[in-house]
Amino acid sequence: MTFASSGDLTAKEETFTELATGVYALTAEGDPNVGAIEAEDFVVCFEARATPVAARRWLDRLRERTDKPVRYLVLSHYHAVRVLGASAFGAAEIITHTETRRLIAERGRADWDSELGRMPRLFEDPSSIPGLTWPTLTFTDRMVIPLGGQRELVLAHCGRGHTAGDIVAWLPHERILFAGDLVEARAALYTGDAFHDDWSTSTLDSVAAFPATALVGGRGAVAVGEEAVAAAIGQSRHFLDTLRRTVGDVHAAGGTVKDAFESAHAALAPEYGRWPIFEHCMPFNVRRYWDELDGVDWPRIWTAERDREVWAALVASGA
Repeated sequence: MTFASSGDLTAKEETFTELATGVYALTAEGDPNVGAIEAEDFVVCFEARATPVAARRWLDRLRERTDKPVRYLVLSHYHAVRVLGASAFGAAEIITHTETRRLIAERGRADWDSELGRMPRLFEDPSSIPGLTWPTLTFTDRMVIPLGGQRELVLAHCGRGHTAGDIVAWLPHERILFAGDLVEARAALYTGDAFHDDWSTSTLDSVAAFPATALVGGRGAVAVGEEAVAAAIGQSRHFLDTLRRTVGDVHAAGGTVKDAFESAHAALAPEYGRWPIFEHCMPFNVRRYWDELDGVDWPRIWTAERDREVWAALVASGA
């Protein structure tokens, strides 16, 4: 089996959606989603894509609707495919959680190399990346951006999940939630830097507490309607719970990580196996949760070399 997504070289069809007046999302068949919110005299963008070249394609679509300047670029977490295109936006402020800044400092360069190797197609012209993306504003719990009139954008940390520093963006007037990679809609979850037990319980409980009628997850189509929003959150929780149960059972029984991978894959593949990045994610997901069960609370850093070692141990030997 080809390593991670290195064999996925086919361009995906992009879908531009206006969810409400001045609220936009761009989805792309399981590639990372991006969004934007118009205020009275500026724009807030959510996520940045992997390179400035990739980001400019999104901005070109956005400029068909508005020429307001991008004042704020909100990054839901630190992963390279979400942040390294930031320079294209010319944003006055780049906003992250405080833990995201810590993660960039600790492992940003290693993550860049790792994700470039895993998902080369997303890195359109990697030479256009000027360097690591650093936030200019950070917060720990909640931040509110006034949009004008009675509208506001609420940025919130719901707890540890996909990473230690995930944030969501909530539009209470429109009841639209940009959930980042805490929720996926018909796309597999990547949990290689996750806190599985927190994410599947209290963190998703906090996400579900927003009375959203539309949700833009990290990947997959926009969930429209309360039932679709609940289904997307429920699917994400079920994926996590199944992973936790299967890996946990093998760990408790004294099995091996390879045994755990095979058990989790067998349990999840019937429902999720055809969804975007499932095969890519599974070895890294299992390795991370196994570490948590061994008492490793803070995720180990993924490097390009470690990626290949884990893949060889869990996938290549059984391919």
